[in-house]
Amino acid sequence: MKSDLDSLMQASELDAILVTGPGQHNPSMVYLTGGGHLTNADLIKKRGQEAVLFYNPMERDEAGRTGLKTKNLADYKLHELLKESGGDMIRATARRYKLMLTELGITAGRVALYGLSEVGTSFAVFSALQEELPGLSLIGETNNSVLMQAMGTKDSTEVERIRHMGEITTAVVAKTADFLTSHAVKDEVLVKPDGQPLTIGEVKRYINLWLTERGADNPEGTIFAIGRDAGVPHSTGTASDPLRLGQTIVYDIFPCEAGGGYYYDFTRTWCLGYAPDPVQALYQDVLDVYQQVTSEMRVGEACKQYQERTCELFEAKGHLTIKSDPAIQKGYVHSLGHGLGLHVHERPWFSAIATNTDRLDPGAVFTIEPGLYYPDQGMGVRLENSATVRPDGQIEVLAEFPLDLVLPMQR
Repeated sequence: MKSDLDSLMQASELDAILVTGPGQHNPSMVYLTGGGHLTNADLIKKRGQEAVLFYNPMERDEAGRTGLKTKNLADYKLHELLKESGGDMIRATARRYKLMLTELGITAGRVALYGLSEVGTSFAVFSALQEELPGLSLIGETNNSVLMQAMGTKDSTEVERIRHMGEITTAVVAKTADFLTSHAVKDEVLVKPDGQPLTIGEVKRYINLWLTERGADNPEGTIFAIGRDAGVPHSTGTASDPLRLGQTIVYDIFPCEAGGGYYYDFTRTWCLGYAPDPVQALYQDVLDVYQQVTSEMRVGEACKQYQERTCELFEAKGHLTIKSDPAIQKGYVHSLGHGLGLHVHERPWFSAIATNTDRLDPGAVFTIEPGLYYPDQGMGVRLENSATVRPDGQIEVLAEFPLDLVLPMQR
């Protein structure tokens, strides 16, 4: 949790964190500021001290709403630094960072860099900063970064924000189901009032509209894939494909709060009208594994064991898995789940990169999403819910929704 940040910095021997970029759709900045309309800002947190937000003067009110200690970037007189640097904006910006860091007592030690900015510009600026403050070691972290470790568990406010996104998500999914089943059918194809086929692209445009009406963003897009595309886990679907009866539709939707806040992640697999026997059998295998694995989950246990268990259960049902062959492209080809928060994918990890520190600890929010994929047979099935480990150790799905395969047509 955020309250663990200083101890995590100590364990990683970090003296400070520097975050750059906008206040929206920038997970590290959103995490430490709470978000807001900041087009470009800097945040510096020295270990053991509160974070300081450096803001553009036109955004002073937005900066003030964060509740953080704030400083006006204009006070560091970039125009004078630019003159001193012979018109070199890279050098001038590095010298401004030097002033900001020095003011906070950070002239040596290890400083981790986070945020969103142009890679080339950032590389040049921080290389120049290294020259200006040779005692600093500027650090880039990976999947096990200090912020990602902190994000691995959520406080009650964060959980409730994710739960609210779950309510929005499932409301849109329910509206999608009603929209699809209200259409007329001709030759097993859904048709609009003008007699033209309803297509994947049209459905996805409505999904975006319904999310926007409810105050959500959809920056990552939506997976709405039918037939063979449903058999390729991250195929987003072919826009021109018509909606047909009896074919698997994998509907994976992962919107976030407006402005790039907390995400929800949710998948259902549907067949319109009816499901052929092979699809029914495949769906039952996935549902069985979902129910078995979730029944075995316990607070404090390592996540990777549930990935191993999922592989065992699918292999016992005769399906290939990545446990036997990591390069397979049919059967069970991905991990059981992942953490969820300001990123669609974050800690705790269930995949091959998971360590013993990726656990189902109280406050963890994570997805459970087993699936089977057979593109050569024109079908795929995935079921996904997002869940949290409550303070009492119970595992709770954050937004309940029926697990029905077949959606009966209304007309």
